[in-house]
Amino acid sequence: MTSQPEQPDRAALPDRMDEASELLESLLDVLSGEEGLDTVLDRLVHTALWAIDGADTVSVTLVTGSEPRTVASTSSKVEAIDRDQYACGDGPCLEAARIRRPVRVSVEGARERWPEFARAAEAAGVRAYLSAPLVFPADKENDRDSDDELVGALNVYGFTPDAFDPFDESLLRLLTSMATASIGNARRYLRSRELSRQLRSALTSRAEIDQAKGALMAIHGVDADKAFGQLVEESQHRNVKLVEVARRFLATLRS
Repeated sequence: MTSQPEQPDRAALPDRMDEASELLESLLDVLSGEEGLDTVLDRLVHTALWAIDGADTVSVTLVTGSEPRTVASTSSKVEAIDRDQYACGDGPCLEAARIRRPVRVSVEGARERWPEFARAAEAAGVRAYLSAPLVFPADKENDRDSDDELVGALNVYGFTPDAFDPFDESLLRLLTSMATASIGNARRYLRSRELSRQLRSALTSRAEIDQAKGALMAIHGVDADKAFGQLVEESQHRNVKLVEVARRFLATLRS
Protein backbone atom coordinates (compact mmCIF):
# COMPACT_ATOMS: atom_id res chain seq x y z
CA MET A 1 0.00 0.00 0.00
CA THR A 2 1.65 3.22 -1.11
CA SER A 3 1.39 6.45 0.82
CA GLN A 4 -0.52 9.28 -0.85
CA PRO A 5 1.20 12.67 -1.19
CA GLU A 6 -0.82 15.77 -1.82
CA GLN A 7 -2.70 15.80 -5.14
CA PRO A 8 -1.02 17.75 -7.96
CA ASP A 9 -2.15 21.18 -9.00
CA ARG A 10 -4.89 20.48 -11.57
CA ALA A 11 -4.21 23.74 -13.37
CA ALA A 12 -0.66 22.58 -14.07
CA LEU A 13 -1.64 19.11 -15.34
CA PRO A 14 -2.27 20.09 -19.01
CA ASP A 15 1.23 21.55 -19.30
CA ARG A 16 2.75 18.51 -17.63
CA MET A 17 0.81 16.17 -19.91
CA ASP A 18 1.98 18.07 -23.01
CA GLU A 19 5.58 17.85 -21.82
CA ALA A 20 5.19 14.15 -21.01
CA SER A 21 3.71 13.48 -24.45
CA GLU A 22 6.68 15.13 -26.16
CA LEU A 23 9.09 13.11 -24.04
CA LEU A 24 7.30 9.86 -24.81
CA GLU A 25 7.44 10.62 -28.52
CA SER A 26 11.17 11.35 -28.38
CA LEU A 27 11.78 8.15 -26.42
CA LEU A 28 9.74 6.17 -28.94
CA ASP A 29 12.05 7.41 -31.71
CA VAL A 30 14.98 5.81 -29.89
CA LEU A 31 13.12 2.63 -29.05
CA SER A 32 11.98 2.23 -32.66
CA GLY A 33 15.59 2.14 -33.83
CA GLU A 34 18.08 -0.69 -33.59
CA GLU A 35 19.98 0.48 -30.51
CA GLY A 36 21.32 -2.04 -28.02
CA LEU A 37 19.68 -2.60 -24.66
CA ASP A 38 22.34 -0.57 -22.80
CA THR A 39 21.73 2.48 -25.01
CA VAL A 40 17.97 2.24 -24.64
CA LEU A 41 18.15 1.94 -20.84
CA ASP A 42 20.52 4.90 -20.64
CA ARG A 43 18.06 7.01 -22.64
CA LEU A 44 15.21 5.70 -20.49
CA VAL A 45 16.73 6.87 -17.19
CA HIS A 46 17.50 10.33 -18.56
CA THR A 47 13.99 10.61 -20.01
CA ALA A 48 12.50 9.67 -16.64
CA LEU A 49 14.73 12.22 -14.89
CA TRP A 50 13.39 14.93 -17.19
CA ALA A 51 9.78 13.74 -17.28
CA ILE A 52 9.10 13.01 -13.60
CA ASP A 53 8.50 16.14 -11.56
CA GLY A 54 10.57 15.90 -8.39
CA ALA A 55 12.99 13.28 -9.74
CA ASP A 56 16.53 13.96 -8.54
CA THR A 57 18.23 10.76 -9.63
CA VAL A 58 17.13 7.68 -11.61
CA SER A 59 18.42 4.16 -12.17
CA VAL A 60 17.48 0.81 -13.70
CA THR A 61 17.87 -2.38 -11.71
CA LEU A 62 17.97 -5.79 -13.37
CA VAL A 63 17.55 -8.93 -11.29
CA THR A 64 19.36 -11.90 -12.80
CA GLY A 65 18.95 -14.97 -10.67
CA SER A 66 19.25 -13.72 -7.10
CA GLU A 67 21.75 -10.99 -7.96
CA PRO A 68 20.34 -7.50 -8.63
CA ARG A 69 22.55 -4.97 -10.39
CA THR A 70 22.28 -1.38 -11.57
CA VAL A 71 22.68 -1.30 -15.35
CA ALA A 72 21.86 2.37 -16.08
CA SER A 73 21.82 5.51 -13.95
CA THR A 74 21.89 9.28 -14.08
CA SER A 75 24.60 9.62 -11.43
CA SER A 76 27.08 7.65 -9.37
CA LYS A 77 25.16 8.72 -6.27
CA VAL A 78 22.13 6.63 -7.21
CA GLU A 79 24.36 3.61 -7.83
CA ALA A 80 25.57 3.84 -4.23
CA ILE A 81 21.94 4.08 -3.02
CA ASP A 82 21.06 1.01 -5.07
CA ARG A 83 24.00 -0.93 -3.66
CA ASP A 84 22.76 -0.21 -0.14
CA GLN A 85 19.37 -1.57 -1.14
CA TYR A 86 20.84 -4.74 -2.61
CA ALA A 87 22.94 -5.25 0.51
CA CYS A 88 19.83 -4.93 2.67
CA GLY A 89 17.94 -7.35 0.43
CA ASP A 90 14.81 -5.23 0.10
CA GLY A 91 13.60 -1.80 -0.93
CA PRO A 92 11.37 -0.08 -3.50
CA CYS A 93 13.08 -1.29 -6.67
CA LEU A 94 13.43 -4.88 -5.48
CA GLU A 95 9.80 -4.89 -4.34
CA ALA A 96 8.57 -3.44 -7.66
CA ALA A 97 10.51 -6.12 -9.55
CA ARG A 98 9.15 -8.83 -7.27
CA ILE A 99 5.45 -7.86 -7.19
CA ARG A 100 5.50 -6.38 -10.71
CA ARG A 101 3.56 -3.30 -9.70
CA PRO A 102 4.69 0.30 -9.14
CA VAL A 103 5.85 1.22 -5.66
CA ARG A 104 5.48 4.86 -4.50
CA VAL A 105 6.47 5.53 -0.92
CA SER A 106 7.22 8.55 1.26
CA VAL A 107 10.12 8.69 3.67
CA GLU A 108 7.84 7.69 6.56
CA GLY A 109 6.54 4.67 4.68
CA ALA A 110 10.07 3.63 3.76
CA ARG A 111 11.11 3.68 7.40
CA GLU A 112 8.31 1.25 8.21
CA ARG A 113 8.82 -1.10 5.26
CA TRP A 114 12.59 -1.14 4.82
CA PRO A 115 14.13 0.43 7.96
CA GLU A 116 17.72 -0.60 7.25
CA PHE A 117 17.70 0.62 3.66
CA ALA A 118 15.70 3.75 4.53
CA ARG A 119 18.37 4.83 7.01
CA ALA A 120 21.07 4.50 4.38
CA ALA A 121 18.96 6.24 1.72
CA GLU A 122 18.04 9.12 4.05
CA ALA A 123 21.70 9.60 4.86
CA ALA A 124 22.21 10.09 1.11
CA GLY A 125 19.41 12.65 1.01
CA VAL A 126 16.54 10.53 -0.36
CA ARG A 127 13.09 11.48 0.92
CA ALA A 128 10.74 9.88 -1.63
CA TYR A 129 10.73 6.68 -3.68
CA LEU A 130 9.05 5.68 -6.94
CA SER A 131 9.78 2.44 -8.78
CA ALA A 132 8.01 0.64 -11.64
CA PRO A 133 8.69 -2.91 -12.85
CA LEU A 134 10.52 -3.68 -16.08
CA VAL A 135 9.91 -7.08 -17.66
CA PHE A 136 11.81 -7.83 -20.85
CA PRO A 137 11.60 -11.00 -22.94
CA ALA A 138 14.86 -12.89 -22.64
CA ASP A 139 17.25 -12.85 -25.59
CA LYS A 140 17.17 -16.58 -26.32
CA GLU A 141 19.62 -16.32 -29.20
CA ASN A 142 22.39 -14.91 -27.00
CA ASP A 143 21.45 -16.61 -23.73
CA ARG A 144 20.00 -20.03 -24.37
CA ASP A 145 19.92 -20.91 -20.66
CA SER A 146 18.10 -17.74 -19.61
CA ASP A 147 14.64 -17.63 -18.11
CA ASP A 148 11.69 -16.52 -20.22
CA GLU A 149 11.90 -13.01 -18.78
CA LEU A 150 14.47 -10.49 -17.65
CA VAL A 151 13.00 -8.67 -14.66
CA GLY A 152 13.98 -5.35 -13.14
CA ALA A 153 12.72 -1.92 -12.19
CA LEU A 154 13.00 1.72 -13.18
CA ASN A 155 13.79 3.61 -9.96
CA VAL A 156 13.24 7.29 -9.27
CA TYR A 157 14.49 8.95 -6.08
CA GLY A 158 13.49 12.36 -4.82
CA PHE A 159 15.21 14.59 -2.28
CA THR A 160 11.97 16.21 -1.05
CA PRO A 161 9.26 14.34 0.92
CA ASP A 162 6.39 15.16 -1.49
CA ALA A 163 8.41 14.63 -4.67
CA PHE A 164 6.00 12.22 -6.39
CA ASP A 165 2.25 12.12 -6.97
CA PRO A 166 -0.19 9.76 -8.76
CA PHE A 167 0.46 11.49 -12.10
CA ASP A 168 4.18 10.71 -11.77
CA GLU A 169 3.36 7.09 -11.00
CA SER A 170 1.15 6.85 -14.10
CA LEU A 171 3.79 8.49 -16.25
CA LEU A 172 6.48 6.12 -14.99
CA ARG A 173 4.20 3.19 -15.76
CA LEU A 174 3.80 4.50 -19.32
CA LEU A 175 7.56 4.87 -19.74
CA THR A 176 8.25 1.32 -18.60
CA SER A 177 5.40 -0.15 -20.65
CA MET A 178 6.64 1.61 -23.77
CA ALA A 179 10.22 0.55 -23.16
CA THR A 180 9.45 -3.11 -22.53
CA ALA A 181 7.06 -3.42 -25.49
CA SER A 182 9.40 -1.65 -27.89
CA ILE A 183 12.48 -3.61 -26.83
CA GLY A 184 10.54 -6.86 -27.22
CA ASN A 185 9.38 -5.84 -30.70
CA ALA A 186 12.88 -4.72 -31.69
CA ARG A 187 14.37 -8.02 -30.57
CA ARG A 188 11.76 -9.97 -32.52
CA TYR A 189 12.39 -7.82 -35.61
CA LEU A 190 16.16 -8.22 -35.40
CA ARG A 191 15.81 -11.96 -34.84
CA SER A 192 13.49 -12.27 -37.86
CA ARG A 193 15.92 -10.26 -39.97
CA GLU A 194 18.81 -12.50 -38.91
CA LEU A 195 16.80 -15.63 -39.72
CA SER A 196 16.01 -14.16 -43.14
CA ARG A 197 19.71 -13.47 -43.71
CA GLN A 198 20.57 -17.03 -42.70
CA LEU A 199 17.93 -18.42 -45.04
CA ARG A 200 19.24 -16.38 -47.98
CA SER A 201 22.77 -17.53 -47.19
CA ALA A 202 21.66 -21.16 -46.98
CA LEU A 203 19.83 -20.95 -50.31
CA THR A 204 22.87 -19.35 -51.96
CA SER A 205 25.14 -22.04 -50.51
CA ARG A 206 22.81 -24.80 -51.69
CA ALA A 207 22.80 -23.36 -55.22
CA GLU A 208 26.61 -23.24 -55.33
CA ILE A 209 26.92 -26.79 -54.03
CA ASP A 210 24.40 -28.01 -56.60
CA GLN A 211 26.34 -26.23 -59.39
CA ALA A 212 29.59 -27.84 -58.27
CA LYS A 213 27.92 -31.22 -57.99
CA GLY A 214 26.49 -30.89 -61.50
CA ALA A 215 29.89 -29.93 -62.91
CA LEU A 216 31.52 -32.97 -61.29
CA MET A 217 28.84 -35.24 -62.70
CA ALA A 218 29.45 -33.86 -66.20
CA ILE A 219 33.25 -33.94 -65.98
CA HIS A 220 33.67 -37.38 -64.38
CA GLY A 221 30.51 -39.10 -65.57
CA VAL A 222 29.38 -39.96 -62.03
CA ASP A 223 25.95 -39.85 -60.45
CA ALA A 224 24.72 -37.17 -57.99
CA ASP A 225 25.59 -39.15 -54.85
CA LYS A 226 29.13 -39.82 -56.05
CA ALA A 227 29.67 -36.18 -56.98
CA PHE A 228 28.37 -34.99 -53.64
CA GLY A 229 30.58 -37.53 -51.86
CA GLN A 230 33.63 -36.08 -53.62
CA LEU A 231 32.77 -32.61 -52.37
CA VAL A 232 32.26 -33.89 -48.81
CA GLU A 233 35.55 -35.79 -48.90
CA GLU A 234 37.40 -32.68 -50.06
CA SER A 235 35.69 -30.62 -47.35
CA GLN A 236 36.80 -33.03 -44.63
CA HIS A 237 40.31 -33.35 -46.04
CA ARG A 238 40.87 -29.58 -46.17
CA ASN A 239 38.82 -28.89 -43.03
CA VAL A 240 36.76 -26.18 -44.72
CA LYS A 241 33.03 -25.75 -45.17
CA LEU A 242 31.38 -27.64 -47.96
CA VAL A 243 30.21 -24.44 -49.63
CA GLU A 244 33.81 -23.14 -49.70
CA VAL A 245 34.91 -26.32 -51.48
CA ALA A 246 32.14 -25.80 -54.02
CA ARG A 247 33.07 -22.14 -54.56
CA ARG A 248 36.74 -22.93 -55.07
CA PHE A 249 35.94 -25.68 -57.52
CA LEU A 250 33.57 -23.44 -59.51
CA ALA A 251 36.23 -20.69 -59.50
CA THR A 252 38.77 -23.04 -61.08
CA LEU A 253 36.29 -23.85 -63.83
CA ARG A 254 35.80 -20.16 -64.59
CA SER A 255 39.51 -19.29 -64.58
